[in-house]
Amino acid sequence: MSISLSPNAMVVLERRYLKKDRRGRPAETPQELFKRVAGSVAAADARFDPKADIRKTEQKFYTMLSELVFLPNSPTLMNAGRRLGQLSACFVLPIEDSIDSIFETLRHTAMIHKSGGGTGFSFSRIRPENDTVLSTRGISSGPISFMAVFDIATETVKQGGTRRGANMGILRVDHPDIEAFVQSKTDEAILNNFNISVALTSSFMKALNADKDYDLVNPRNQEVVKRVSARAIFDRIVRATWQSGEPGIIFLDHINKANPIPQLGEIEATNPCGEQPLLPYESCNLGSINLSKITSGGKLNKPKLRQTIRNAVHFLDNVIEINKYPLRRIEEVSRESRKVGLGVMGFADMLIRLGIPYDSKRAVQQAEQVMKFISREAKKASSELAKKRGNFPAYKGSIFDDPQTPYMRNATVTTIAPTGTISIIAGSSSGVEPIFAVCYERRVLNGEALFEMHPLFEEVAKQNSFYSKDLTEQIVKTGSIQHVKEIPNKVKRLFVTAHDIAPEWHIQIQAAFQKYTDNAVSKTVNFPNDATPEDIDKVYRLAYETGCKGVTIYRYGSRDRQVLNIGVDQARQTRETRSKPGRQGIVPRVRPVVTKGVTERITTGCGKLYVTINEDDLGICEVFAQMGKTGGCASSQIEAAGRLISLAFRSGIKAEAILKQISGIRCPSPIWQNGKMVLSCPDGIAQVIRNYTKISTKERPAMMGACPDCGGALEHEGGCLVCRSCGFSKCS
Repeated sequence: MSISLSPNAMVVLERRYLKKDRRGRPAETPQELFKRVAGSVAAADARFDPKADIRKTEQKFYTMLSELVFLPNSPTLMNAGRRLGQLSACFVLPIEDSIDSIFETLRHTAMIHKSGGGTGFSFSRIRPENDTVLSTRGISSGPISFMAVFDIATETVKQGGTRRGANMGILRVDHPDIEAFVQSKTDEAILNNFNISVALTSSFMKALNADKDYDLVNPRNQEVVKRVSARAIFDRIVRATWQSGEPGIIFLDHINKANPIPQLGEIEATNPCGEQPLLPYESCNLGSINLSKITSGGKLNKPKLRQTIRNAVHFLDNVIEINKYPLRRIEEVSRESRKVGLGVMGFADMLIRLGIPYDSKRAVQQAEQVMKFISREAKKASSELAKKRGNFPAYKGSIFDDPQTPYMRNATVTTIAPTGTISIIAGSSSGVEPIFAVCYERRVLNGEALFEMHPLFEEVAKQNSFYSKDLTEQIVKTGSIQHVKEIPNKVKRLFVTAHDIAPEWHIQIQAAFQKYTDNAVSKTVNFPNDATPEDIDKVYRLAYETGCKGVTIYRYGSRDRQVLNIGVDQARQTRETRSKPGRQGIVPRVRPVVTKGVTERITTGCGKLYVTINEDDLGICEVFAQMGKTGGCASSQIEAAGRLISLAFRSGIKAEAILKQISGIRCPSPIWQNGKMVLSCPDGIAQVIRNYTKISTKERPAMMGACPDCGGALEHEGGCLVCRSCGFSKCS
């Protein structure tokens, strides 16, 4: 049986999923991959019925995978039937207020990242900075300092032996360190392996709506530290999100209201992309149905969808059985609840096939209808499995523990994940997101640039006789077709991209899916660069009012390492600049006789460092530093660093580029100062320069974020970065 795969899908499979030989060449075909996965997962049937027809189940699973109608999360595709055998995408680990708990969790995190999983944590139980530590009569360094420790560990331990892992860090809005947490990722030099979210409570939202104060509570003793304005904190959250895209928010009470097993505890954290709230030590086992493959003739094929849902729930329940969990505790807890998360991809493609614009009431209605159908049929499938295999062990005391639902195999059955690389394999739009661009630039192995148009748009363009090479070149500059005159308005209305759509429509689609989703919905709300903090404020409130469990927002151009790039011209320029061996013929401007500036003292592991920054009429022209104690190798290296930094500034190199080079350099003696870790003398110099320049988003040009693997454009999707050229995913 042949499999229809796009060139991009083949690149992704060869780079990330297919078995490799010792020389790193693919050692299996896509057909063999799908057979490996189908056979491995089907084998679990024998654990429940020794007479089960394993071959029949394997063929059923293989057909579903090879037709690209359903795909499981990436670890299952990569590892099923292989030695590693770790099939879960993400985990949540607990962190209590003790050094033992914190570092035990750190060890477990390293083990999970090594196996290819992502991790989520709530740091809300850790006592605030400067609080009392009774055992040592010292003071606490606070949750953010420990997040930095986890970040550094993640930087060191490569995920699955190939890349760093992804983390979600969550802090309750009533924690005394909430203001510092909210601001933490506006500094782009720290916590780069974390997504962060603030856990908003219903009591906070009530205080916000009433414009009242609320309590900040020390988690160590539950004492109220002080009362603060809910509006002031909310404004800080909004401003930080406007500036940097983080923090996201989760609505903690919405999540726990839907917790199916409250007898096991409250949910405090989610996975890295936020769509899977989990109890401590639970794992998520996800898969997505490709709606674009179940739509034909202008209609959704419900019989095919129903059968796919039932097969997918069977598949995911089997995954729980054969999974080789990284920790015994995770295996025990995951089997206790047997949570699975069946979601969708290709929703935007489905709407196009049905002739429905994404930003319309019809699209919202369609989202509700299709997810209601999936939820109902998935629960039926789980119930039928329970009749044969038994209820999930934590059934007693769960929301299902009543005479109306005597059978349920899985505590949850639905989740809307970002889908990332699996949507590239499936050749579909990602998750429930709108299409990101109508035309992409794809880089092939020899460096040649190929333009890849959305296949449905290409089909429409050819049918309506407005397809041309010139058209492709016009579209690829922005990714949108709204500015192209020769395209009919009805086509423009149908092929709207993420940045053509008003933020309120993003929320309405998310809320429509959330209404019938057990867990949560991964969705990025896209804003244009000129959006205001007030626009973000409005969307956050709308998300709460419409029952969403969390929100991820991204304002175009809001980060130094720009993660969204609509046009290709800037992308090509960035890559060409990076590929050149050096800038030739640049003559640094001469240092004037008189300069003006400041000197700042910063503590490093080597001692007190005094950093002086001087300006001329064109900006910074000189940076030099001196240790409190002179002489020695350290002082000479600091002098050399200062000379080179000064030379770079006088040569017209932007501060962002200089900071990128010297931030994060580690020495053997890092040290804490004012809630931040100073990793080395160069890192200390970088922090002083950053404080001096106060680089804000408003002052930065929108810069291209290039894929670290292929140099292609990165998309911001559900709190993650994805490259649709090669399949790179920060959160995979």
